[in-house]
Amino acid sequence: MLREKLLERRKRQLYTWIGLPLVAVGGWFYPWLGFLLLGCMLGAVGLSFSRGRAWCDWMCPRGAFFDLFLSSLSAKRSTPAFFRSWPVRIFFLILIFAVIGVQWYLNWGNIPAMGLALVKVLTVTTLVGVLLGLIFHPRAWCLICPMGTLANLFGRGKKPLLVAPSCVGCGVCSRFCPLKLQPHFFRQQGVMGDGDCLKCGSCVAACPRQALSFGEKSLSRQVGSVRL
Repeated sequence: MLREKLLERRKRQLYTWIGLPLVAVGGWFYPWLGFLLLGCMLGAVGLSFSRGRAWCDWMCPRGAFFDLFLSSLSAKRSTPAFFRSWPVRIFFLILIFAVIGVQWYLNWGNIPAMGLALVKVLTVTTLVGVLLGLIFHPRAWCLICPMGTLANLFGRGKKPLLVAPSCVGCGVCSRFCPLKLQPHFFRQQGVMGDGDCLKCGSCVAACPRQALSFGEKSLSRQVGSVRL
């Protein structure tokens, strides 16, 4: 079951990763391609209202690229905890939107220049993501990605991962999670209160006790105990 799940996910990512070089490389020659980035941003946030960070699983071209091409090169170390702290995440969120806002303000009405501004942001953040992926784990950037942060905020509690009492805390789920989250830490609560879950289902397929599943249980009582 695990093998089939991982292969299915990989096949989907093989279709979407191409969007990254299309914009990050092609955008320097055809700046209007930069506006495709807006579609990705809207997709991540829009889908979060019903399915949490599901967009970031395989629909995000950059996330797919990281999974496909950095996995064999990454040191696969644990990402420092401060990366997921809200001050750091909000800083990157404000920084990225401020950079785009200033560039658009200075070039308002100049469509190629506005598109190129998006291409530049995508290129720089992707290079940072590759560096982090090599030093830590492939998806390290996704922990501070501004769109991921918004999807976390807006998608909290949507299609939550349920943790059954049969969970023994073995940690196998964490080994197969793209973001190295730890569902077994929430076995006492019965539901994973971590908004960064990508809903990929890898942990569900990997659990030897079949203790994980996706459901609709409310997370309202878990918000205060979310691990960041």
